[in-house]
Formats: sequence, C-alpha cells, structure tokens
Amino acid sequence: MTNKIILEIRAGAGGDEASIFAGDLARMYQRYAGKRGWNFHILDSSQNSLDGYKNLVAELSGVGAYDELKQESGVHRVQRVPKTEKSGRVHTSTASVAILPIVEAKEVNIKDSDLEVTFSRAGGPGGQNVNKVETAVRILHKPSGIVVASREERSQHANREKAMEVLRAKLYEIEQQKVSGDIGASRREQIGSADRSEKIRTYNFPDDRITDHRIGKKFSRIEDIMDGNIDPIVKAFRKTPQS
Repeated sequence: MTNKIILEIRAGAGGDEASIFAGDLARMYQRYAGKRGWNFHILDSSQNSLDGYKNLVAELSGVGAYDELKQESGVHRVQRVPKTEKSGRVHTSTASVAILPIVEAKEVNIKDSDLEVTFSRAGGPGGQNVNKVETAVRILHKPSGIVVASREERSQHANREKAMEVLRAKLYEIEQQKVSGDIGASRREQIGSADRSEKIRTYNFPDDRITDHRIGKKFSRIEDIMDGNIDPIVKAFRKTPQS
C-alpha cells in the first residue's frame, strides 16, 4: 500500500475558467485529504488572478492515499457558467490530473550529469527568507526533457529534495510503462492532451451531476463532492471491477 503520492493538476482547454476549475479540483483533493487525516503539502504552483491554478504540484501522505486516489488520473471536464461569463452561457473547460506514487531513490537511477539545476527566489508568501534567498529549485532531466520544481520549502536543500522526489516519481512511471509496453496509452490515460474530447469525468453544474465515463456511474450533490466529499466516487471504484 503506497502512502505517499504526488498530485499534479494542470489547467487545460478553456482559458481562465480552466484555471479556476483546476483550482477547484486542488481544493477538493486538499479538503478530502483533511477529512482523511492526510498531509497535503504544495510543492510548486502557478496561480492566475482569479484564484485558480495554471498548474499545481503537491505531495499527499496518509494511509492508503494511492489506492484511494489512483482513479483520479486523467482529464476532468467541467460544464458550467463561468464567473467571467456575463451572458449566462454554459462553457466547457478541462483540467488534467496525475497521481504518481513516490518511490525510493534506489528504485530509480538518476545521474547527476543528466541534471540541470537552477535556483531562484521563491517569491510569494513565506516571509523575508523566502523572498530574499534563492531557495526555489528547478531541475531539468536532460535525457527525458522532464522539468520539475519546488519552491514552498524554506531552504534550497529541502526544495531540491522535494523536486527530486517528483522527478523520481515521473521517471519511475515511465519505466513501469515501458515494462508493460504501454507507455503511450498509459500516459495518455494519466494526463491526456487536456482536450475537451479526452475525458474521464464530467462535472455538469447546471444538472447537478458528475459522470465518470470509465465506470458509467453518475453522482449528484456536486457542490458537496467539490467540497471534498468524494467518498461516493472512491467507493464506486472499489465496487467496480477494473479492466
């Protein structure tokens, strides 16, 4: 049972509304983590002016975290009237979610020569130390092109460790997919292109309905679920055999 995971959320199609929806998903998972007694710790994020996220990377830790949230990976689609819409029209926007198990350093071989590490001022909240010292870390893994970052810790060393944790999780995922011979399909399932047509779940606010397209189940009380009460979805996946 994996108890530590990386949660990655990225705004997809839909402009500002996609970022707002990404923020809504982040808060949904954060509140669910709180209800489960798990730790939820943001490692890196990029916000917009409307209280949404262009992207967010967080670490969750708690008993059964991966087993309970692994089905969240994929493209989530929302249908609603955005806060920015003046004519009352329903818009369709997307955000992608990835759930990656955290792995031990010994499970992934990463050469120092393959890394390009840069440091910068973290900015944002956190006091003078965060703003004046170059504590934020960005790591490019040159062979794969993967870029990871961490800026929320108070020391350069701690941010580097957290960024490496994310990098190991991503490289481990790729290795596992190579072993299964299904890297293309599996990665598309995890992230997709965040296009409106690629979806695992639709959140239809006007009809108060969430539809999970993989198991063909519908859930009502959408506001309650978005407030972190995703137990009905988690339980539905436990009861439904997965192909």
